[in-house]
Formats: sequence, C-alpha cells, structure tokens
Amino acid sequence: MIQRFIELGEGYSDIYELMELGKSNPHRIKQMLALHTTINEKKYVSIAIVLQPAKEGKFMPIYICREGIPIDSQRYQLFRSLSEEVNKKLISFEIKPSSAFSEKELYYQYLLGILRLHHILPSL
Repeated sequence: MIQRFIELGEGYSDIYELMELGKSNPHRIKQMLALHTTINEKKYVSIAIVLQPAKEGKFMPIYICREGIPIDSQRYQLFRSLSEEVNKKLISFEIKPSSAFSEKELYYQYLLGILRLHHILPSL
C-alpha cells in the first residue's frame, strides 16, 4: 500500500479545502491528526486527515496543512469541531518541526515512521 502526504499548504485559506475533504468523505476518514510543534518558541499545529484507500486502489492519502496554524487559533478550533462532527477522535502528537530536516521529503518519512509506530497507519 502506498501511503503519501499531500500538502495543501500551511493552513491559511487551504484549511477550508481540508475541511471540505473531511465533510464530503466522512465514510473514508480513518484518522484525524493534530501534529504539534514549536518554531521560534511559538506553538504551531499541523492538521491532517488520513483517508482509507479508494475501493479500486492501494493508495492511502494523508492530506495535511503544515505548520501554519497557531495552537490557539480559530482555524484549529474549526478542525477540532470537524472531528466531533464526523465522530473521529483527534489524535495528537508532539513532533519536530520540518525545519529540522534538510528536505521536506525526509520530514514526511519521519512522520510516516511515527504514524506506523503508533499503528495509526498500517505497516508496509
């Protein structure tokens, strides 16, 4: 199974696209994630929705808005409300910021490892 992050942006206006993906596919939502990090001594959260693979495929998309949402913002509250609306527990992790990695792809490999270790994603 292919598991891949699809970055929509940093959580400004693109958060509404992520919210729409969740509202229009509640039957496919496997997990909803809040990935907390600290950048320059400020707390931020990346939000993500893990979807079940489509009926005819072995591709598991993980849509993410990366590190642009302050922890105490209305945008984060909207995402938390969506998790209640679709009856999915919001799973939270404290993670390293993407700036700790030399390439964005290494950051996403790090996240995949964490999610597999905690059985959020199935192992390959």
